[in-house]
Amino acid sequence: MIFNLNGAEYIELIKLLKLLHIAESGGHAKIMVEEGEVKLNGEVEYRKRAKLRPGDMVVTSGKEIVIQP
Repeated sequence: MIFNLNGAEYIELIKLLKLLHIAESGGHAKIMVEEGEVKLNGEVEYRKRAKLRPGDMVVTSGKEIVIQP
């Protein structure tokens, strides 16, 4: 799956999860991150507000999301 930033510099991790309906809500997205269910560029990511930029890859819930400009 590809996510386009459409000119934005970055998107925060929990906002991405919520926007793509991977998480049911912002609270659910925070829990997913806190429980280590999200990987950013191959490493478990625990920062809820990690800034995702072009080239980053997020893996969670069996989905791969590539961030593009």
